[in-house]
Amino acid sequence: MTPARTRVAIVCGLHADARREAMDELLRTVPGAVGLYHDLADAAATGTVRRTVFDTAGLLDSGETPLVNDCACCALREDLVPELLRLAEVSETPLAVVELWDSVEPQAMAEVIASAGLSVAAVVTAVDPALVLPYLSCGDDLLETGLAAARSDERTVADTFARQLEYAPVLAVTRTEGDHDHDPADSALLGQLHPTARRVTIGSGELATAIGGFDVAAAAARQHPACALLPQEADEHGVVTAVWHRTRPFHPERLYTALEDITCAATRSRGRFWLADRPDTMLAWDAAGGALCVEAAGPWLASLPDAAWDLVPPMRRVAAALDWHPEHGARAQHLTFTSPGLDREVLFELLDACLLTDEEYAGGPGAWMRLPHAFDGLLEPVDHVTT
Repeated sequence: MTPARTRVAIVCGLHADARREAMDELLRTVPGAVGLYHDLADAAATGTVRRTVFDTAGLLDSGETPLVNDCACCALREDLVPELLRLAEVSETPLAVVELWDSVEPQAMAEVIASAGLSVAAVVTAVDPALVLPYLSCGDDLLETGLAAARSDERTVADTFARQLEYAPVLAVTRTEGDHDHDPADSALLGQLHPTARRVTIGSGELATAIGGFDVAAAAARQHPACALLPQEADEHGVVTAVWHRTRPFHPERLYTALEDITCAATRSRGRFWLADRPDTMLAWDAAGGALCVEAAGPWLASLPDAAWDLVPPMRRVAAALDWHPEHGARAQHLTFTSPGLDREVLFELLDACLLTDEEYAGGPGAWMRLPHAFDGLLEPVDHVTT
């Protein structure tokens, strides 16, 4: 069987019990499926990552691979593709199901697998709805919880879980005990965080139907703040998603001062925003568990020459066209906030107070560039032009 004909499904998630239940179901319901798992738990102590290959009958093979640059996740990347290719070449494996260790994120692994010419058939995140809020609210570092993939790992439990949840188009959800339904607030939170996901109940026998194909490039594009499929307004069982959209830039100093209050107002928030003193740079907002990451996400399309538009992915051009302003182009504030008990009115008042006032706005771009560059400590230094 050639590598191109071998399909690979990825099952991931910090909810380890749910992940293993999903793995078991796929191995039971897809004839000939083989599981592959790299255990990173003892990598720091042993200097190696342990690999196991198995099916419904039990262990088929095992081995170890050494750490790469003191990084267990790097060792996983280097060992994963050769092992998948070996399975494709020496066996009639119709589906290799890769179970990712707790904090390993699926996007990087899906891209590694696809770059080797293997077909990614599905990416599934296994979820226990009762654990969504506790994990999404946990600002502990992975290092503190024993879930880090390297000594240099600076991620938190909350932001790692958020990326696992929002990348996968399929969520495998645990069953409840007896005939009881999940808490409606837990289900509402899960649905609002990833409204476009297909939810499949683990144990229903339906998970195998999700193994239909996965577009790695399109999935990556959907993670970019310029064209991400952000949640829409919702209010259900006490869980609220609020969408804040404005076409006036932020005053950098006022926003910087308010960052902590804005970040802590919701369990999860994300989107894109515009600082008055950085007119050409789209900024990404990504917050979970009380921790905020702000990053430059490339240029606003309005700042590019016409000739450069042909180099921009079509999905991004379409997203910009849908949000186009006659004066500012696609420059805008588009932030979404999801949380139980979210006070939309108070949050929006705080955000609106961080925008330029009428007087400041009337000063125009030249005056905006002279505002305090409060975000220089969070972002890469840029050359500011004073006019």
